[in-house]
Amino acid sequence: MHTYENTSRTAKAGGLTLHFHEAGPATATSAAAAAEPVLILLHGGGPGASAWSNFGRNLPFFAERFRTLLVDQPCFGKSDKPAPDKDYFSFSADAVAALMDELAIDKAHFVGNSLGGGAAVRMSLDHPDKVDKLLLMGPGGISVNLFSPDPTEGIKRLFAFSLAAEPTREHMRDFLTTLAYDPAIVTDELVEERYAQAMDPEARLGNARMGASFANPAWQQDTMLWREAHRITHPTLLTWGREDRVNPLDGALLALKAIPDARLHVFPHCGHWAQTEAFDEFNRLAADFFQN
Repeated sequence: MHTYENTSRTAKAGGLTLHFHEAGPATATSAAAAAEPVLILLHGGGPGASAWSNFGRNLPFFAERFRTLLVDQPCFGKSDKPAPDKDYFSFSADAVAALMDELAIDKAHFVGNSLGGGAAVRMSLDHPDKVDKLLLMGPGGISVNLFSPDPTEGIKRLFAFSLAAEPTREHMRDFLTTLAYDPAIVTDELVEERYAQAMDPEARLGNARMGASFANPAWQQDTMLWREAHRITHPTLLTWGREDRVNPLDGALLALKAIPDARLHVFPHCGHWAQTEAFDEFNRLAADFFQN
């Protein structure tokens, strides 16, 4: 059984300590584990986000097929929370690349959700030899809202939480509700869990530093990944919830057109949390894409 505790790991990566969860089908020897295909999942942002909160439930499925790493990106979870010295997507991608070097991982498939989607795209652009295939879930940076207004409903509620002097549980509930198609999955227990994580002083510091990197005018153009989409040479699967209120579906169209080897899958009755709301379909789709 894969639990938070028995999959928890830390490693030095380019001067940072990164926390991640690791599991896989071959655990008898380090040599056997090293031979397995590797899958790295990068979580989304938002208050209280972490690798486990995004993908912990999916880990057992993927660990049967891949050496699987769920990585707390810099400024999140139990990873270090420094002030980025460049745009966040590049900062996170460089840290993940350093982690791969530390763990002797030459190449991996990537799943990137929202903020993690932007980091995965930057991995493919800046560290192309380390990337095999990309699966992007409502990704940031590479999506452009052609018809939907900016900022979107989800981003507005994210700002409402992050900019409040004393965020409340209702701020958290309002934000989480925009991530889901079915509001019933935003339970009192989920709100309490994410709120407790978000209000930890270290988590608030990390969130503020991550947000400040996006506000830095010197780096803003580097976050416009859609301008570089034509340079992505890896097979790319774009996945979207049809009812996504954070990064709406129309944001997929430019990326679908620009990425040379892209395809798009849309989950009906699904918001920004495809890995949760379309759990079985998402898992099967990802495994088929990476294994074929």
